[in-house]
Amino acid sequence: MDINPDAIGYVAATLTTASFLPQAILTIKTRDTESLSLSMYSLFTLGVFCWLIYGIYLNNNAIVIANSITFLLALSILSFKIYNSFFKKAGQPSKPSKKNRR
Repeated sequence: MDINPDAIGYVAATLTTASFLPQAILTIKTRDTESLSLSMYSLFTLGVFCWLIYGIYLNNNAIVIANSITFLLALSILSFKIYNSFFKKAGQPSKPSKKNRR
């Protein structure tokens, strides 16, 4: 039985990228980043970017595709975290609640 290493790479890329989607969707939807670590997301985003560059260097589509998607998602979460940490006024809700809208 021959195992195709590229197939394993695509399965791994799909699983790891898909595992990141729930956090990304929740953060983008709620804009709530209070419980997220700024240093962790900064390092994670930089690490994913390095994997992307590495994949480009190796010309490995599985690494490039997975890390391109994950980088964009991580960068969007990191952007919300930076905004919420440094630019949002203390006590200001991320999003108006439904009962306060008219």
